[in-house]
Amino acid sequence: MKLATYQNQTRDGQLLVVSRDLRRAVAVPHIAANLQAALDNWVQAEPKLQEVYAALNQGEVAGEFAFDQARCHSPLPRAYQWADGSAYLNHVELVRKARGAEVPASFYTDPLMYQGGSDAFLPPRAGIPLREAAWGLDFEGEVAVITGDVPQGADAAECAKHIRLLLLVNDVTLRNLIPNELAKGFGFFQSKPATAFSPVAVTPDELGDAWQDGKVHLPLLVDYNGAFYGKPNAGVEMQFNFPQLVAHVSKTRELVAGSIIGSGTISNQDRSVGSCCLAEQRMIEIIDTGAAITPFMKLGDSVRIEMKDASGASIFGAIEQTVVQHG
Repeated sequence: MKLATYQNQTRDGQLLVVSRDLRRAVAVPHIAANLQAALDNWVQAEPKLQEVYAALNQGEVAGEFAFDQARCHSPLPRAYQWADGSAYLNHVELVRKARGAEVPASFYTDPLMYQGGSDAFLPPRAGIPLREAAWGLDFEGEVAVITGDVPQGADAAECAKHIRLLLLVNDVTLRNLIPNELAKGFGFFQSKPATAFSPVAVTPDELGDAWQDGKVHLPLLVDYNGAFYGKPNAGVEMQFNFPQLVAHVSKTRELVAGSIIGSGTISNQDRSVGSCCLAEQRMIEIIDTGAAITPFMKLGDSVRIEMKDASGASIFGAIEQTVVQHG
């Protein structure tokens, strides 16, 4: 099943069921006004939404209309929880190697995680606002899951049962603000502005065989300023799968329905597949030549993030964003 949220006059938007080919959609206010309401009542709402989805794919739904990704907000325009991991240790290893530091042994057994701002996400086709170019704006292509209610202390096997939806992420980062923040020993805050998610969120069954072992075994396609930038496979070299990441978050707290847990920047050791962020390319340049050459994003730069199935069809729609002047 595929779900989306159109922007309207409310903070949480209007829930839509979207056809598998992303061409048609229908509003379902009789089931749930918005995605959060559906997640809060998933046991009752999910089978009704699935019925609409099956009928929509067969062309049998009254009130359907052409689906326009440009009208979408992130599937959850705001969320009770947004926590992002760093499950692809090649990314961590490159960052550490570029500054001559070793990767602590604990990184291979205990996930890295930060808590992001979840009060307001960016729509997937909205501009990325930038106040100061010196802050070092970067994109980060990721995959994330949306959970149902997860009890405190749930293990990975139990957490897997509470994964409701998957979606793509552009975890916007201000790289040049990170060093001073981390030097304080209290983690990210100003360096992590509003995040954007794909137009469409999908249930795990939509991925077919690509959803295995709690991972998405498909490449994430990233174009930068209209040119190919990366296609690392999200199922390769993911040190911690999504059930493990969710279990890490729920170790000391309950998660409520609508919590979003991200994978971190997708990264493969094979350099030929490119990268999902500018920082990784800069680290490779430092390792190879001693200096970073690739600049961070400036006004007018654009990024496109998408994932396609084995037949070449878009699964989640595309995040397409251009850097704009704040204010």
